[in-house]
Amino acid sequence: MQAVPHLPSLITHSTDFLREALRRGEWTDVLPSERALCARLRISRPTLRAVLLRLEKEGMVSGVENKRRRVLAGGLKQPPVRTARTIGLLSPVPAQMMPPFVLFWLDALRELLGEAGYQMDLHIAPACFSSRPAAALKKLTQRAPAAAWVLFRSTPLMQHGFAGQDVPAVVAGSCAGDVRLPSVDIDYRATCRHAAAMLARKGHRRIALLLPDSGHGGDVESEHGFREALAGGQAAPQVLRHQQGAAQLCRCLDEALSRRDAPTAFLVARSMHTLTVVTHLLRLGRRLPQDTAVVSRDDDAYLDHVVPKVSRYAADPAKFARRLARLVLELAQTGRTSTTPVRLMPDFRRGETV
Repeated sequence: MQAVPHLPSLITHSTDFLREALRRGEWTDVLPSERALCARLRISRPTLRAVLLRLEKEGMVSGVENKRRRVLAGGLKQPPVRTARTIGLLSPVPAQMMPPFVLFWLDALRELLGEAGYQMDLHIAPACFSSRPAAALKKLTQRAPAAAWVLFRSTPLMQHGFAGQDVPAVVAGSCAGDVRLPSVDIDYRATCRHAAAMLARKGHRRIALLLPDSGHGGDVESEHGFREALAGGQAAPQVLRHQQGAAQLCRCLDEALSRRDAPTAFLVARSMHTLTVVTHLLRLGRRLPQDTAVVSRDDDAYLDHVVPKVSRYAADPAKFARRLARLVLELAQTGRTSTTPVRLMPDFRRGETV
């Protein structure tokens, strides 16, 4: 069964109505008073102010000046905003392979977009994540036009493709350094800086950051923060990159622990990899945290059932979804939004592994 489509929200419906009235030239100098507009649109004053704020961001009306808003001619000449009521979410993997944190914010995002009158479609397109994604991206965006796209686990090449084709997109993650797209992500740089400094204060002098060999923007930021915290100090930073499988991660750990400068603390960049690290260290007979400390950069619900309790950083998926929805809706409704990265700092949950 297909889901029943959501009706547009009152704010969206009123914005569309007022926008079209402005384009028809109903007002050419200043808007009527808020009281008159409320009566005309049959909406409350808070709803009207939300509508006017949207039109102000579109450049159609000015800010409040002497209790009035001027009609801006430049905004009226802009091309019509996109009318598609679909938001596309592009992913390299299906939902059943996504971490629980992602599934939580994905579900919340779908609900928030639905309340605004948009339907979210999930597109699984591994070809768009290849080393040559241009043709696949063009084919997808032509076949499935959307008011805006959400890019999950996007690569730098994909981000360049969306930016170069001027296709509206928001990155659920971090952008490559030279890409100017709106984005929402956890502040991995600050998180790893905090974690490395904490481990150094605990007396660890050989600290390793375990990163999957992915090249994702969040992992790049993690390494920057990790090295910043230990720069010039007594603790020696080690960055260990590994393949995604558990067996490959165990081999990476065995190799690191066999060296003379074996790490005494590990900062792990994925919750599922944290589970592998903890269980493998216990299998080797290492005590946590007496012999080796472990901190997880990420959190998932199943870590609550790991003994000893894992020290980790936890973000709020609902807050992540709200910030992401705000950018996506603004981009879908106005055709533009701020490209200043939105970064959310997670909370540190102290456990028994540090």
